[in-house]
Amino acid sequence: MAAPTPPPRRRPGAVQVATLAGLVVVLALAALAFGRATPGGLRDQGPTRAVTPPPVPQPLWPKLPTSPPPATTAAGVTQEPPQPVPDLTVPGHDITAVDVRAVLAKDPKVGQEEHQALDSCAGCEIRTPEFRDLSADGQPELITVVTTPGRVVLHVYALAEDHLLPVLQVQVQPAFSAATIGTDLWLFEPTSAYARTTSLYQWNTNRLVLKERKDEGVGLLPPTGADTAAPESGPAPVRPSPLAPKQPAPGVVVPSPRAARPSSSPAAPFAPFAPSAPAMLPEAKR
Repeated sequence: MAAPTPPPRRRPGAVQVATLAGLVVVLALAALAFGRATPGGLRDQGPTRAVTPPPVPQPLWPKLPTSPPPATTAAGVTQEPPQPVPDLTVPGHDITAVDVRAVLAKDPKVGQEEHQALDSCAGCEIRTPEFRDLSADGQPELITVVTTPGRVVLHVYALAEDHLLPVLQVQVQPAFSAATIGTDLWLFEPTSAYARTTSLYQWNTNRLVLKERKDEGVGLLPPTGADTAAPESGPAPVRPSPLAPKQPAPGVVVPSPRAARPSSSPAAPFAPFAPSAPAMLPEAKR
């Protein structure tokens, strides 16, 4: 008769694993029984809020004609497409190789006063051209400024095959500054010590047009009040003495001064020039 096979021996670690698994199941059932969500589980936050769409413009009197955009009314912007500068070709289709003075001399839109700057007149200047891509076509445009005693004009030229097209001509303040952000051209013109005019020009099919113009404050606010009208030069203001009585603060009750008590003897009359009594000298010894 064959001997019975002994039961399989369990490893000590298997008992601990089974015990921990049982505890995990018990804890999960307890959490569900008490209505507590396990960490990382889903929770019911109630009904969701209704999504409100962003407000949209609601025009007043929509049947009336609207005002034209700034691009059609800004100074220096014309409606006809720009015409190439006559009798001028760009060597090698390289706009950086052109002579800016030759471009200004042959541009029919350049005024007579600007032509004087080509002769190096007093107070005149033709700035070294800058090259920035303002049309987003991968080719830079030529930007220059003509300064005369009477006016300052900014010019922008674009390359079309082997010709140059005047795409912007605008008069600016003498102390203006300019910058480009991507393909946007920004002009900053000071209108006072505390404000400036900002103009944004963008490419529109075949030229640069004005898209936005606004006035904004810069630096400190202008002084206000009557004290600001005092001249800058003059005698310094007199400062109060530290021994002088201080003014009472607003809302503080100050008692009125008491009257002097009357004296029993009348006061002697004020006689600044009354003769004084003669001094009594000791009698000389004999």
